[in-house]
Amino acid sequence: MELKKNPQADLNRNSGLYFVIGLTLVLLVVWRALEYKTYDTQSEYVQVMNVQDELDEDIPITKALNTPPPPPPPLAPEIIEIVEDASEVEETIIESSEINQNTVIEEEVAVNDVEVAEEEEEISVPFAVIENVPVFPGCESMKTNAEKKACFQTKIQEHVKKEFKYPATALELNIQGKVFVYFVIDQKGYITGIKTRGPDANLEKEASRIVAALPKMKPGRQRGNNVKVPYSIPINFKMGG
Repeated sequence: MELKKNPQADLNRNSGLYFVIGLTLVLLVVWRALEYKTYDTQSEYVQVMNVQDELDEDIPITKALNTPPPPPPPLAPEIIEIVEDASEVEETIIESSEINQNTVIEEEVAVNDVEVAEEEEEISVPFAVIENVPVFPGCESMKTNAEKKACFQTKIQEHVKKEFKYPATALELNIQGKVFVYFVIDQKGYITGIKTRGPDANLEKEASRIVAALPKMKPGRQRGNNVKVPYSIPINFKMGG
């Protein structure tokens, strides 16, 4: 009975493939061996140089030489002119610059000819301490100074309520607050020198307009003379809720 060979048991069937793989591996090892390079290792040294931040320099000390000033030049000798007795010498007349009595009289006459106009002094007296307060129109019947002050303040409040108009721009922007207004009642009873201080320019403008609309008053008096009287009021701009 003849035995048959199993093709899978044939050892020489893949010998060519194994040869090629082995040859490839050998060539790869040889190529890597040829390409391998070695480098010489060198030690690097870092040199550090210490530099001082400040260099002390020796500054030479100089001495100022005090040289004495040169002596002044000698004075020229005075020339003395000798005049004979027979010759005539012209006398030089020197007018005196002193003020004599005649000069004083002339100056007095000149001063008397000049008219000096007396300038009225502007005096400012606070409302709280003035002898006679400014009289608001409608307060003439009040007799005492205290009654006139109370009437003045009442008339001021009535005037503010009457003239008060809320600025449209401030109303749209929901702006409100208190404006302090300072003004002066002059010697003739007019309102002058209005100054305002508040949270918004529109409110200040309206407060200034209200005070400028105040009527002419009877001016305040101090020691029998009309004087300026400063006064200040707060105007509250508040929208109703």
